[in-house]
Amino acid sequence: ADPKTGELVHLQSGRHWRLWNGEWYRQHTHPDGIRFEIHEALDRLYTQGFKATKVIIANRYRDLVSSYLERNTTWRGNELGEATIPRLYGLPVEFSPDAPDEPCWDVINFDLEKEPGVPKRYPYFRLFD
Repeated sequence: ADPKTGELVHLQSGRHWRLWNGEWYRQHTHPDGIRFEIHEALDRLYTQGFKATKVIIANRYRDLVSSYLERNTTWRGNELGEATIPRLYGLPVEFSPDAPDEPCWDVINFDLEKEPGVPKRYPYFRLFD
């Protein structure tokens, strides 16, 4: 552990974790890591009887994950006409603000907006045999 930065480092792998509100968050350097973490969180929501309605990813991962986002859906209804909504696992994606008054986004990786219920199409759930 680095007492100056508060990061926990696994020496053999070089993986880093940072603490926020008593919970450790892995800091990702590869898009598959954060995509896998989001996938696991979606599976947990499903088993708890919730469905995700949106994924908010920390802005520091924008460059890391942007090429993996689906961009084939347009949204009509804003004043400017159509806009492409990036999606991950079929869910709309937003990136966190770069706001100094929200320091949690320097540590946490993503947040899921959710509501009770089961999705009609569940593209992100896998059954394990």
